[in-house]
Amino acid sequence: MIRAGRRKYTQNSEDLAAAMGVTLGTFRNKHPYASQDFPPLISSDGARVKLWDAQQTAAHLAGRPVPALPAEDDDQDLLDRNEAAALLGISPKTWDDNYKKNPDIAPHLTRVKGVEHCPRGIVHAVRAAKDARGDASPKGGRPKGSGDMVPRDEIAARVGELLDENPAVTAATVQTRLGLSHAAAARALPRLRGEKIASLLQNDPELSPTQAAMRLGFPTALHPVAIAHAAVDLRARQVKPYVQSTADLLTDAGLAERQDVHVQCLEGDVVAAPVMLTGADTAALVWDERYGWRTAVSRRHPMGKDSGHPPQGEGIRYLSAAQQPQPADVLAALTDKRRGSRLPPVTHTLSREDLDRTMGAADDVVHRMQAEALVATDAARRAGARRQETEQALDLLQDAERLVRRASALLLGISAEM
Repeated sequence: MIRAGRRKYTQNSEDLAAAMGVTLGTFRNKHPYASQDFPPLISSDGARVKLWDAQQTAAHLAGRPVPALPAEDDDQDLLDRNEAAALLGISPKTWDDNYKKNPDIAPHLTRVKGVEHCPRGIVHAVRAAKDARGDASPKGGRPKGSGDMVPRDEIAARVGELLDENPAVTAATVQTRLGLSHAAAARALPRLRGEKIASLLQNDPELSPTQAAMRLGFPTALHPVAIAHAAVDLRARQVKPYVQSTADLLTDAGLAERQDVHVQCLEGDVVAAPVMLTGADTAALVWDERYGWRTAVSRRHPMGKDSGHPPQGEGIRYLSAAQQPQPADVLAALTDKRRGSRLPPVTHTLSREDLDRTMGAADDVVHRMQAEALVATDAARRAGARRQETEQALDLLQDAERLVRRASALLLGISAEM
């Protein structure tokens, strides 16, 4: 949040890079703000645009003690969408869809460095009115009956805290501690373990993926799935500078606001990223490693639900046959409606040789995991093993089954195309 009276000190990545005397690209690639002694972000966890307090960063860069920000809440504190939603006990999506349009809120919204904020006092007043009407108590923004008591935007951070406490934490423990469904816990754990492996490999390239997993304390049986997720995460990190440079060029052309792009992993371990537009007649662009760049018709859900097939329809246009065309070519294709096509000219896949090698290795890993999981589960049950060991064995079996289903579906799809 931006503390009361400190709006003028707010700085984004572009401001901070200038203060450090480096280009924005170098700043984003080097991540100087990731060091432990760097002043913390004042933007919320998961916010699209990172924000800092300029007085804190200036003191740090000058080698002076970093001044503390006010600790007490004030009605004039400025909250972003995540913070306002948390204060109301709803999800950020519910805030966007309903609450921010409330006439008691909308007139008070203000943008700081391109990020919409609302004064804390306004949010408090809306919450008080909601309570006075006798509305049902908030349930964390999750639909009734979903089983998840944590808003979706907070799951990664909350599960990550448990993983930091215990690298061997099981899905059953996460489910009990956080009130998540078992499916949500089982999805989050291997992905977060993969992210941690990827970060360690980036910091120490001499390590192998298995060595990184061992150093992090992850159970040996969980290494294959975590390493598979790490490979996807590393692919996402590798492409992020390219997508960011394209977004920055679109911003310079007046077609987008300054933003920190977020590369995501779709169903089937596909890497993709949206770029929100403001000055164009299309809502957003999406880069997808299968199809390259395309236009999107929704700002709220630019990538839509992935069906395994190229999105089609009114307003969707594929801009290039290249997977990573030059940013200038993307800009030219976006502004020239004569360019592009309704379907991607090319679907980018592995070569047949790489595919055979990859799928052969995946098949070996999956079946080995199944065998190990079945043996471990049976032995744990017969020996009356401790609860955590039994849970780990069950988690391993479920991971193996998911991998088998994913590999089988991929193999069937590939066979149909060849």
